[in-house]
Amino acid sequence: MFLISHKAKQFLVLAVKLLIVGGSFYFIYDQLAHNEKLEWQKFVDLFNSKITIWSILLVLFLSFLNRFLEILKWQNLVLFIKPISISEATKQVLGALTAGLFTPNGIGEYAGKALFFEKIKTKKIIFLNLICNGIQMILTIVFGVFGLLYFNSHFNVITSRTVAILFGICLLLFGIVFFSKKINIKGYSVEKLIHKTNEIPKRIHQKNILLAIGRYLVFSHQYYFLFLIFGVDLPYLILMATISSVYFLASSLPTFQFLDFAVKGSVAVFFFGLLGVNEWIVVFISTLMWFLNVVIPVTIGSYFVLNFKSQWKS
Repeated sequence: MFLISHKAKQFLVLAVKLLIVGGSFYFIYDQLAHNEKLEWQKFVDLFNSKITIWSILLVLFLSFLNRFLEILKWQNLVLFIKPISISEATKQVLGALTAGLFTPNGIGEYAGKALFFEKIKTKKIIFLNLICNGIQMILTIVFGVFGLLYFNSHFNVITSRTVAILFGICLLLFGIVFFSKKINIKGYSVEKLIHKTNEIPKRIHQKNILLAIGRYLVFSHQYYFLFLIFGVDLPYLILMATISSVYFLASSLPTFQFLDFAVKGSVAVFFFGLLGVNEWIVVFISTLMWFLNVVIPVTIGSYFVLNFKSQWKS
């Protein structure tokens, strides 16, 4: 077994921190600098003609509120293990977000949060993060399905028969999961997952759901207000149905956090194209959403990564 000296270990930890932060900023720069669909001059011209100080403040406030609700969600869930302050929850959420930026589907976020706690609590922290992200995904699916149905009723993207088949598949999958909940795979089963979920007090679950709903409404309406600011004049329900559809379909695709705006942007271009919205406006709004809700938090999270001290024992 190889023994690593204390100085070598410190150097290794610093190298990992710099790699995470440097990699994060490289991926952000690469996506913004080499996206051929971003016509910056058009954006500058529209910005000067449409944007007001109040619209900027509104969009920035919604970005803050979006991430703050996520921080409150995490603080609430960690209460199951021990109480933590808002500042500590902020450090954990933003630091983990930075760590998960260039991992598939943000999986690095799970490990990032676990490192803030003792090693013995790793499984519990990963499970709580699964609950935290899981409720957000469930809401994305629920709102997204209703959004797709409403959108489809107006534009007939898919036939009623196809809708019925999709619902049939969903019911079949639900039935398979329900009837196989006792099947164990390496000691894990759906029944065991349900049992562990029920161990968390109901008041924590209830608060988690309310905060998740609030967060969904915040970032979906931030998207909505950006379309209004950029001069897109469409009925509220149609616009919100399209936004929820885009989030649902884009979230269903495996991707990296740093590619999130590219995936959402491509899905959004298709849907909003059916509404007659200019492609470059859709791309810019998707990029702005990514910049406001990922790039800015990651920039702040980089500070926490560089000053991070693991709670794991050597």
